[in-house]
Amino acid sequence: MKRLIIVAGPTAIGKTAYAIRLAQLLDTEIVSCDSRQFYRELRIGVARPDEDELKAAKHHFIACRSVEQPYNVYEYEHDALKVIAQLHEQHDTVIAVGGSGLYIDAIVNGFIPMPDPTPELRHQLQETPLEEKQKMLQEADPDYFDTVDKNNPARLQRALEVCLTMGKPYSQVIAEHSPQPRQFATEYHILQTTDANLKERINRRVDAMITNGLEEEVKGLYALRHLNTLRTVGYRELFPVIEGTATLTSAIEQIKLDTWHYARKQKTWIKKYPGTIISQS
Repeated sequence: MKRLIIVAGPTAIGKTAYAIRLAQLLDTEIVSCDSRQFYRELRIGVARPDEDELKAAKHHFIACRSVEQPYNVYEYEHDALKVIAQLHEQHDTVIAVGGSGLYIDAIVNGFIPMPDPTPELRHQLQETPLEEKQKMLQEADPDYFDTVDKNNPARLQRALEVCLTMGKPYSQVIAEHSPQPRQFATEYHILQTTDANLKERINRRVDAMITNGLEEEVKGLYALRHLNTLRTVGYRELFPVIEGTATLTSAIEQIKLDTWHYARKQKTWIKKYPGTIISQS
């Protein structure tokens, strides 16, 4: 069976370099799962692979859209599976790499569309104590309740939002949207390091981005700051600098902090992936 190797890990851990080495070793190509590297206008702030890296191994879904043409996960799943199938005609193994867990999950398992609750319902559930959430979910969806991490309030809340919005169990919604079986085996390579090392990597990367002209890149995108794509770490913190309401020094520190918070969320998401742990020094 054909194989898809997923290279996953938090931002700044070295996924691009690792994926390129692996692609060269296996003589194959790379599919990006990074939801911000899709956009042509975003280069420095999203650590997009440079020209030398793109020459070292062929990449797909890099700089393929404009920020004014949002690329949602439904479109991406369809397009990525098509490209992966084409690549598997020539290669036994294809590499997928990125830090966007939702997009990784879309190509591996399929994306299940879920309705958004009303702001009132979301607020009400946010104010509901954990034990009460547990009781509510046990009544609304006992099957899912038996499998969920009962101490994870975010997962309990999302399941309750779906149950109360759609009027049927969350487990039933998932079952009704079972994806088509993939025509490839999936293997995960999980890049990990210590928190101290990751923070150092993040800080070095942000400093390098500033040196390489991130502020000028953001200035060129100022007129598009209202777009959701520009509400991205590394861009949103610098708009106040352009407006004169923040200093560059404070913005740099905020970018480092926000990047660390984002990396922690990525680490939490990635914990569910089974696979080979690759330690990064």
